[in-house]
Amino acid sequence: MDLANAFSALAADLPAVLSMALVGLAGLVMVTLDSFRNDHPAIPWIGVGVLAVSSVWELAHLGAPQGTAFFETIRTGGFAAFVNLVILLTGLATVLLTNPYLSRLKRDYGEVYALLMFATVGMLMLGVANDMISVFLGLETMSVCLYILTGLVREDEGSVESALKYFLLGAFSTGFFLYGIALMYGATGTMTLPAMAQAELATTSAQLLFWGGLGLFLVGFFFKVSAAPFHMWTPDVYQGAPTPLTGYMSTASKAAAFASLILVLYHAVPSGEATLVLSVVALITMVVGNVMALAQRNVKRMLAYSSIAHAGYILVGLAAGTSAGYSGALFYLLVYAVMNIGAFGVMGMLEWDNKQGREQTLDSLAGIGMQRPVLGSTMGIFMFSLIGFPPLGGFIGKYAVFAPAIDAGLTWLVVIGVLMSALSAYYYLRVIYVFWMQSAQDVDTDGVAEAALPQVTPVALGTLVVCAVALVVLGVFFGGVLETTATFFDAATMAATP
Repeated sequence: MDLANAFSALAADLPAVLSMALVGLAGLVMVTLDSFRNDHPAIPWIGVGVLAVSSVWELAHLGAPQGTAFFETIRTGGFAAFVNLVILLTGLATVLLTNPYLSRLKRDYGEVYALLMFATVGMLMLGVANDMISVFLGLETMSVCLYILTGLVREDEGSVESALKYFLLGAFSTGFFLYGIALMYGATGTMTLPAMAQAELATTSAQLLFWGGLGLFLVGFFFKVSAAPFHMWTPDVYQGAPTPLTGYMSTASKAAAFASLILVLYHAVPSGEATLVLSVVALITMVVGNVMALAQRNVKRMLAYSSIAHAGYILVGLAAGTSAGYSGALFYLLVYAVMNIGAFGVMGMLEWDNKQGREQTLDSLAGIGMQRPVLGSTMGIFMFSLIGFPPLGGFIGKYAVFAPAIDAGLTWLVVIGVLMSALSAYYYLRVIYVFWMQSAQDVDTDGVAEAALPQVTPVALGTLVVCAVALVVLGVFFGGVLETTATFFDAATMAATP
């Protein structure tokens, strides 16, 4: 009878993982189809269809009550649906941008899309994990797939070097991560996040064990979100990976990792106890990311350091340690995903040979705005939003994480964040300048001839336009989204219900 009840409970929980199951099944179908007909042209469209259907499913569940499923291992309801929606939409945009990019490079392999699906499954699990085992499974499923995708262009020594560096440093950080989980389990006797917060840490040794474990655990997470001083892999990996896949790594993986970190901080850590650590890491991350980005002439490296800086902005919201801070961080993750997918998408559409993604300098982009006005216009919107100009989503995103930090007494941290945002205007506006106000004759290099630029497919161009329009919408009609994310941290609705 107990076994029957267990199976009944599992069957009742299946809707909670429907998106995860559909995406994973799509990956298996892609592998099977690819084994019978290598690089079948229908493979990417299977991914597009499944990701679109899953996104609609999660959108319909944004207002669902919070709870848990599968014996309290994952969370369900509004928070989970929002995080899943961000990850799925990012994956959808990535497939639409990657297909023409890889076709142009003659590397449109079927297994690439299967790996994207499996990486997305890992991200979906990571972003809604309610216990440490689920966190680890999601993190490693995601990471292994991203290691392989980074080294996709095997003939390019830079791509192979990036993949090896990512793998070695990722494996090293996983050691910290796992040892931290072991210590936290030793101190509390549980793997479930809410139960950790309720555990009695009666002795000094138990308290040291827990906080030491949390410190090691955070090191692993800081690596995954590119927070300084654990950011050293980011510029090389982002530069060496195929450009649309770089956008995927910089957005979807960050969204999943930050969502999981929010759940850990909200459920497993006493309120406000991690504020100092998060504040210091946020400060270092914002400064390192923005200062290093100033010196970059390679656009992908500049965007890599920019992504480090934006991880710092999100950490400002988490450092506040309040419901408003966590809510603002979720909104920022959505905005960041849209603008970074768009920025890397534009750069991918401008690559005209196999190595250009690694070697694409500012000077090589002179005059692109006049040659390709749609690409130039969308890139301008992405850059202005990354700076934080109103009325774009980036401005509201920064307000959403900075305002709770001020309310929490972290005014000094917000002042530094605002100064770093002002500093970032230099390197973002420099991109717009070379796009629209320089020509090939104005620079020492040859620039880009109109004939050298690849043709942009309507699907890819439409994806970029949708991202640009979404930033305007999020900047003007932001109230509904912020109100939705705020409800996720209402004490009455966030409580776990078995």
